[in-house]
Amino acid sequence: MKAEGHPTLNNVCFLDVATGKRFLTKSTMKSARKETIDGQEYFVVVRDVTMDSHPAYTGEKRLVDTAGRVEKFTSKFRRRGKVATK
Repeated sequence: MKAEGHPTLNNVCFLDVATGKRFLTKSTMKSARKETIDGQEYFVVVRDVTMDSHPAYTGEKRLVDTAGRVEKFTSKFRRRGKVATK
């Protein structure tokens, strides 16, 4: 196999913002932020939701604010004047 045909595997640390937990793995992803963990350098990839904080995995119910969605849609797409009829 050709050596230049495959992506490079990097040490990556996925950081969950909601819980603060870290998941150490290897990936082809890179980021500008690096940290040294246990003597090895890891690229840090920050995530808002992971399996540690996602409601489907934790069993929590989170309310999503849906009030006013129809009003927002109608105000955004209402016609600005009368339509000319033929």
